[in-house]
Amino acid sequence: MTSKVALLNRITHYIVNRKGKQMRPMFVFLVSKMVSGGEVNERTYRGASVIELIHTATLVHDDVVDDSNQRRGFFSINALWKNKIAVLVGDYLLSKGLLLSIDYGDFDLLKIISVAVREMSEGELLQIEKARNLDITEEVYYEIIRQKTATLIAACCGLGACSVTPGSDNVEKMRKFGELIGMAFQIKDDLFDYGDTAIGKPTGIDIKEQKMTLPLIYTLNHCTKEKKKWLINSVKNHNKDKKRVKEVIDFVRVSGGLEYAIKIMHQFKNEALSILSDYPDSDYKSSLELMVDYVIDRKK
Repeated sequence: MTSKVALLNRITHYIVNRKGKQMRPMFVFLVSKMVSGGEVNERTYRGASVIELIHTATLVHDDVVDDSNQRRGFFSINALWKNKIAVLVGDYLLSKGLLLSIDYGDFDLLKIISVAVREMSEGELLQIEKARNLDITEEVYYEIIRQKTATLIAACCGLGACSVTPGSDNVEKMRKFGELIGMAFQIKDDLFDYGDTAIGKPTGIDIKEQKMTLPLIYTLNHCTKEKKKWLINSVKNHNKDKKRVKEVIDFVRVSGGLEYAIKIMHQFKNEALSILSDYPDSDYKSSLELMVDYVIDRKK
């Protein structure tokens, strides 16, 4: 991470000391060990590092895009050093990640990661495009979250398999496994918006940002014309009104939006677990099953 630029070193030091759960590198290591019977190699370590670098780069850029002043309970980079520096730091992290793969000739791993970065950008832009007129169908929503969130977790798992068994069926199987977990992960995130507990992001924030989440999409498709009009008007024109946002949250709750989203989340989870069932029992497989449960049961 070190650079000749003192400012950059100060910022990267700040980032490294506030790292999150590091779930994504965990997926890389556990998958590689499960498919190979306990083996990891230098490629696995590099792959995990690249994923973490690129994930961190996207978070730094996201905070600029969302004008967010906090990340994981600490000040975001843009809050402390302004947008211009945050964008440049994100670019630096991204290039560090890509160069790490190129320097060692890990072009198969680089391809997996580059596809993920492209899809994440597309997913974010698709969400912005669709949010303008709030006409998102469930299918479009799944495509948005597949690209925006699931594709990076899919890359972690595909990369873990590719680092130890390049060119095998394991790579696509594990990529699919990661994608399904990522879908469940994002739906769980959507549900936090309707919760009462303190989870690091205030409830109702998705509504304030006019983000169409699964509970809201379900409710819009299963309510009367009048209520649909009221909901769209609330999200479009009254999303800063705390009382109105609370009314929207309450209406989504009583309309069965949360129950529906929970049901779909469990479907993705079960599909992911069924892929794991093809592999022999091991500590690594058990740990991956625990990770899948964690995605569903986490409190933040």
